[in-house]
Amino acid sequence: MAGGLVGLLDDIAALAKLAAASVDDIGAAAGRASTKAAGVVIDDTAVTPAYVQGLAADRELPIIKRIAKGSMINKLLIILPAALILSEVSKTLIEVILMIGGTYLCFEGVEKIYHKLTSDGHDHGVPAAMKGPEAEAATVKGAVRTDFILSAEIMVISLKEVIEETFWSKAIILVVVAIMITIIVYGIVALIVKMDDIGLKMATRDDEGSKKLGLGLVAAMPKLLTFLSVVGTAAMLWVGGHIIVAGTHNLGWDGIYDIVHGAEEAVKDVGGIGGLLAWSVNTALSAVVGIIVGSIVVAIISKLGIGHGDDHGEHVEAAAH
Repeated sequence: MAGGLVGLLDDIAALAKLAAASVDDIGAAAGRASTKAAGVVIDDTAVTPAYVQGLAADRELPIIKRIAKGSMINKLLIILPAALILSEVSKTLIEVILMIGGTYLCFEGVEKIYHKLTSDGHDHGVPAAMKGPEAEAATVKGAVRTDFILSAEIMVISLKEVIEETFWSKAIILVVVAIMITIIVYGIVALIVKMDDIGLKMATRDDEGSKKLGLGLVAAMPKLLTFLSVVGTAAMLWVGGHIIVAGTHNLGWDGIYDIVHGAEEAVKDVGGIGGLLAWSVNTALSAVVGIIVGSIVVAIISKLGIGHGDDHGEHVEAAAH
C-alpha cells in the first residue's frame, strides 16, 4: 500500500515537472513571438494616445479601457481563430496576409507624412467629449478599427514564430501573447495620457522637488505626444517595409531582400558596433522600402479618388471648411 502511494506521488511529481516544463516552454515561445512583433507593438502604443488627446480628463481612462476591451476582442475572438485556421490550411497564405498588412502600414505611414506636410497646421476636429456620447463612441470605434490592423499584424507575426508547433500549443501561446501585449500597450498608454494629471497633482505639493518635477511632467506632455507621433509613423514605415522585404524573400522573390541583406552583411563585421550598424542599415532600408510602397499606394488611391478617413484624428477637412 505504502509502495503504491509512493509510486503515485512519484507519478504526480513527474507530471507536475512536465507541466511546469510545458509552461516554461509556452512562456519562452510567447516571449520570442512577442519580441518579433515589437515594432508593431511600438506603433500601437505610439498612435493610441492621439485618440484621447483633448478629451476631458475624466473620460480618458474610460475610453482607453473601452479601446483595450475592443483590442482584446479583436485578438482573441476574431484574429486568433482565423489565423489558426489559416495556418492549418496554408503557410503561404499567412505570408500573403502578412504582406497585405505590411502594405497597409506603409500606406498609413506615408499618408500621415503627407497630411502633416499639406495641412494648414490647425486641428479642425472637435474632441469627442465635447460632442456627446455618440461622437465618443465613434472615436472608440475608429480606434478599435485601427487596432484591428495592428493587432492582426502582431498576431500573424507571432504566429509565424511558432508555426511549427502543434495546433493547441500555437493557440495557447497566441492567447498568452494577446493578453500580455494588450495589457502592456494599454497600460503604457494609460500612464502616458495621465502624465499631465500626475504632474499637476505633484505640482500642488509643498515639497519643492516634487513641485518642479510635476511642472516638468506637465510641460513635457505635448512634446512627448509629438515624439510618439513621430515614432509611430517611423515604426509604421520600418515595420511595414521589413514585412514586405522578408515576405518577398519567403515567397521566392529575392531582389529587394538581396539588396537589404547585402548592405546589412557589408557592415556587420565592423569591430564593436557591427551588430548595431547591421540593424540600423536593415531598419533604414526597410523604412525606404516602406516609403516607396506607401507612396505608390497613396498615389493609386488618390488617382482613383478613393477617400480615406484618418482614424488617428489628423485628417484635413475640405478646403472650403
